[in-house]
Amino acid sequence: MSKRFDEYWKKNLTLIGVLLAIWAFVSYGLGIFLVQPLNNFWIAGFPLGFWFAQQGSIYVFVILILVYCVLMNKLDREYDVDEQ
Repeated sequence: MSKRFDEYWKKNLTLIGVLLAIWAFVSYGLGIFLVQPLNNFWIAGFPLGFWFAQQGSIYVFVILILVYCVLMNKLDREYDVDEQ
């Protein structure tokens, strides 16, 4: 395989790893492990920890999907593997 192909996949996997780490932190960290300290704050009438467990992690997940899409389109254009 070519060096350029290896660079492309390395950047792709790095991006996936970073986004998965963010997802895990928000879902597990804020929604489960840090729920008690976050419950001292309120958003839209609900404790913040509860909100992250029920709504916030879903919003963050959707945002991460959009970020992945935008960044992968940019990476695809950079390595000339875009779908045109």
